[in-house]
Amino acid sequence: MIKLIGVYDYTVILTYLSLFSALFGMTQAGHGRYTLAVCCIMFSGFCDAFDGAVARTKKDRTEVEKAFGIQVDSLVDAVSFGVAPAYLCYCMGVNGMIGQFILFCFCLCGVIRLAFFNVLEMNRQKTEEGCTKSYRGLPITSSSIILPMAYCLRYILCPLTFVVALHVVMGMMAFLFVLDFSVPKYDFKRILVKLKLIEE
Repeated sequence: MIKLIGVYDYTVILTYLSLFSALFGMTQAGHGRYTLAVCCIMFSGFCDAFDGAVARTKKDRTEVEKAFGIQVDSLVDAVSFGVAPAYLCYCMGVNGMIGQFILFCFCLCGVIRLAFFNVLEMNRQKTEEGCTKSYRGLPITSSSIILPMAYCLRYILCPLTFVVALHVVMGMMAFLFVLDFSVPKYDFKRILVKLKLIEE
């Protein structure tokens, strides 16, 4: 029987789907299908919003499985919300010397923030249960919301102004990734429950 390393149960399915979506989005960006690429990044964000909640439903997770989940989630986040948005913006015109420097900083700051989060999270889990109530610094996953909003400017700005706006947005996100400030963490499960109550 062939034995594989890693974890392949349902707790990581959404994380793996996030990676698949981001990679598919990058192929579409390369062909100029920017709207589809943006949708793929948004879908990756949707997967990331619920992967932690899904993982916590498995009560018998080992310490290795928990640590693996943290690591693979961050590695996928680096691609889905760092590399993929950077490549999309490169394809849309953020590709001069200044633009490439901004995209480099965007990816670098995103990776730094993810590594710092991993250290904090592993230390926290030694003494606490559940999930954190807030983030330190802007989560890299926020690019799945901010970039689509910025992309909408494409329909109201001239092409040159839109590209300049992308430079500014990506540069600001890079800075906010490593700026030490508190960002509330939204409980999507609670939000869905409230929406259900409202509908009733």
